[in-house]
Amino acid sequence: MEKIKTDLLVIGAGSGGLSVAAGAVQMGARVVLLEGHKMGGDCLNYGCVPSKALLAAGHAAHAMQAGGAMGVTPVAPDVDFAAAKDHVAAVIDTIKPVDSQERFEGLGVRVIREYGVFTGPQTVQAGEHEITARRIVIATGSSPFVPPIPGLDGVPFYTNETIFDLRDRPDHLLIIGGGPIGMEMAQAHRRLGCEVTVIEGAKALGKDDPEMAAILLDRLRAEDIAIEEDATAAEIRGKAGAIEVEVKDGRVFKGSHLLVAVGRKPNIDRLNLDAAGIETTKTGIKVDDRLRSTNRKVYAIGDVAGGMQFTHVAGYHAGLIIREALFGLPAKAKTAHIPWATYTSPELAQVGPTEAEARRNHGDKLEVARFDYHHNDRAIATGHMTGAIKVMVVRGRPVGATIVGHQAGELIALWSLAIANNLKMSAVAGMVAPYPTIAEINKRAAGAYFSPRLFDNPTVKRVVRAVQRWLP
Repeated sequence: MEKIKTDLLVIGAGSGGLSVAAGAVQMGARVVLLEGHKMGGDCLNYGCVPSKALLAAGHAAHAMQAGGAMGVTPVAPDVDFAAAKDHVAAVIDTIKPVDSQERFEGLGVRVIREYGVFTGPQTVQAGEHEITARRIVIATGSSPFVPPIPGLDGVPFYTNETIFDLRDRPDHLLIIGGGPIGMEMAQAHRRLGCEVTVIEGAKALGKDDPEMAAILLDRLRAEDIAIEEDATAAEIRGKAGAIEVEVKDGRVFKGSHLLVAVGRKPNIDRLNLDAAGIETTKTGIKVDDRLRSTNRKVYAIGDVAGGMQFTHVAGYHAGLIIREALFGLPAKAKTAHIPWATYTSPELAQVGPTEAEARRNHGDKLEVARFDYHHNDRAIATGHMTGAIKVMVVRGRPVGATIVGHQAGELIALWSLAIANNLKMSAVAGMVAPYPTIAEINKRAAGAYFSPRLFDNPTVKRVVRAVQRWLP
């Protein structure tokens, strides 16, 4: 047994753990990084990267059929499904060196390819290594949650960890779960030639603004994606190529393949957290607003910390941990400025509260500024006129924004910046965006907030008339 002493031990080489390890070692700390599975974690291998790559293949296929209004004769795409999966693999392979063991060892990190198990408050065993660290960061992420639906264990099914290995195109893909993962995979597979049925126990995209989600759902249904809501799966039966999902109200949906996309569970089972005095909740490791567990020497970041489950949140947490663990400076994690997006076409993005949440929080103090895509010249020119932006404003400052439409995931970043820095709407109104761009939508939303104050204000009109009389 090799005994190792280090300043910082990072458990998990996903996006958050890698960011902590890279930052810490380059600032002079001794760092040990443990990873028992794949470097890069879920995001690189099973999540963000492959899903966006498959969506891009679907977008390319769809574009061949969508140019009629612009004088381009639509043609049916000849989709090579296996080649589309080769594209996904190639994208992963291109990014992989950035997350590789070799790169991190080159930075000076001691990388051990074993799972870690706590044996004490500051001691972890990983294979034939016993590591004692001044500070420990748990960044083990999450895995697909597989619900206990009767019959599910008797049929073949996929999760986001296995669907990208499927090289034969499904005739009819059934997807249990109408959240972002389910919807992204539904559109990608439909555009690549599959029949798709989404089976959702409540409302599809139920965590998003209902009005804006409805715009996206209408577009997905227009592409012949069946979206069945209030359809809680009660029983699954069948065999490979012939699967049936019966829901509680008696409806039965038939397909050739099944994808389960109903949520995530934290990766904590292997860690033996009791040995370190670390408490957990239903959603993950219990942490305070400084991301410290109940063992003050141990932090948890990203999905395993039980909060918002996004790669960029893990990266944000990593920056806070560098401040905490290396410099001993308190840094509190906040969520008000954290955006998220569903990368369908059109995209759906959010930062801060939805309109309904903001009304509950702020009551009559809330104002909502809105601008529709069909008034944006670039959207008109490029045929991306479906969509809208809503900005929730309190006392002249944005507290939240919802965008559905082309490049919504790009546009939402500006509102995250504004909220993070407590900017006023006037800061966005003062921005100059090049013409014509989709980015003008943000500026026009700010303009929609100020327009009633300027153009419908009798006092402003009286002042202007008075000034005009005195001007030479």
